[in-house]
Amino acid sequence: MSTIPEVRARTDTGPPTATPVLEARDLWRSLPLGGQVLDILRGISFRIERGEFVALMGPSGSGKSTLLGCISGLDQPSRGQVLLNGTDITRMKESQLADIRNRTVGMVFQAYNLIPTLTAQENVEVPLYVGDHPGSPGRRAQELLTLVGLGQRFGHRPAQLSGGEQQRVAVARALATAPPLVIADEPTGNIDRRQGTALLDLLEEVRQRTGTTFVIATHDEEVGGRADRVLRIDDGVLVADGRRRSGTPAPA
Repeated sequence: MSTIPEVRARTDTGPPTATPVLEARDLWRSLPLGGQVLDILRGISFRIERGEFVALMGPSGSGKSTLLGCISGLDQPSRGQVLLNGTDITRMKESQLADIRNRTVGMVFQAYNLIPTLTAQENVEVPLYVGDHPGSPGRRAQELLTLVGLGQRFGHRPAQLSGGEQQRVAVARALATAPPLVIADEPTGNIDRRQGTALLDLLEEVRQRTGTTFVIATHDEEVGGRADRVLRIDDGVLVADGRRRSGTPAPA
């Protein structure tokens, strides 16, 4: 297992109690549709503190994926602001956004998005060749693969790994640059229930060891039940923000 200091999320951008890792302020996302305008997001606002495990839930078409795109800097809201570690990324140029994303946000995609010709270790190394990151990419990748239980799979390509193992490689890759925030889009959607439970156990272990914040968009009620907090989206509106008390399930 990697030592805790080696995998700790970045906290050098402000005191944890002063600056939320993520803040959305009155987010709107609108697209032209024929002669009309379709509002996909309609005035969504929330704050996410460091170390929280937050589930983003809602029916298909409710705006979850669009919201993930906006808060990660992959998409631009029509109105409103997104602050990552206190920095407003809303109107940044793409070159600036790429740097912020590389240092601040790790992404876990439903389809894994691993490069099929690269080994597990090489896939995890990829983000470390963008920007300025200390240490050896190979050593960092091996530490993270060991952390997620794949210490014997460094040289295996995605086709040689099970779906659950590929998802673990994707988690390790998301953690490569020690981002304070990891965003996951339906991470249990393409794996069975047993693998999904194991993945959630892993994310909780990583959170406890590193202090990483997780925001997970999901239809999976098990994810919602294990989250500290559930943000529910319906028709582009934040309709509920439920916090779980210790020992009680998250709101349904």
